[in-house]
Amino acid sequence: MTDMTEHSPVTQAAAAAVNATPSPVLPDAQTVTQVTHWTDRLFSFRVTRPASLRFRSGEFVMIGLMGDPDPKTGKQKPLLRAYSIASPSWDEELEFYSIKVQDGPLTSKLQHITPGDQIILRPKPVGTLVHDALLPGKRIWFFATGTGFAPFASLLRDPQTYEDYDQVIITHTCRDVAELEYGRQLIDSIRSDELLGELIGADNLAKLTYYPTTTREESPKMGRITALLQDGTVFRDLGIDTITPETDRAMVCGSIGLNTDLKDVLEGFGLEEGANSEPKHYVVEKAFVG
Repeated sequence: MTDMTEHSPVTQAAAAAVNATPSPVLPDAQTVTQVTHWTDRLFSFRVTRPASLRFRSGEFVMIGLMGDPDPKTGKQKPLLRAYSIASPSWDEELEFYSIKVQDGPLTSKLQHITPGDQIILRPKPVGTLVHDALLPGKRIWFFATGTGFAPFASLLRDPQTYEDYDQVIITHTCRDVAELEYGRQLIDSIRSDELLGELIGADNLAKLTYYPTTTREESPKMGRITALLQDGTVFRDLGIDTITPETDRAMVCGSIGLNTDLKDVLEGFGLEEGANSEPKHYVVEKAFVG
């Protein structure tokens, strides 16, 4: 697939127009500051952060736009979906990573936002992909497919991730190489960004391992992550014996099929599913679909 990365920073004119607006057009409105189109199916965007919003890295919020007017009444209702916050809890803005569904009620509209536009953001973060839902361990696995990389983009930039574990492994499985680009660039920025280097620490950044795979287009590593775990390929590649409840913790975010399959794989290694109320060995983001 052709690389279609497009970076759209907010312009001074757009910012001035937003600042000149006396009141938000949308309820719980936040202003788009940046949009990046990665492929014809994937884009990310950043928006202003409500001053009162506090969240744990890995959580999600409801965001959206106003739906089409009702043919009879002309009234519009908010069209909202759950989106993991891709930015870390310390970031001054909020970042999101999304698919584009041409006939999707929300993403068919959301994919056309530009800097200066407004979106709806309900400032009530929730989710299971948080450190509090896991028992202490030595190694953390982040298993992502597609835009399921988003919550890990947050957690990978959170110092607590590296304080809590001796090794941090992020796997990302997509169909095509271009669909890995958002994650690849984020990993590169974590390793090269001076601010993150100071915040997380060079020794801690050395704990990070990135393991991308594709299932359709040829790449250095091909295959579904479930198959690569079951046949031992991942462990041979990374020089790890296996996954055990004594040392390993995991978070999963992907398609419903992947979530189900990975639950079986992880439980085959002896791991038990946890929750905010009862921390265990692994957690799955049930709200994510796509």
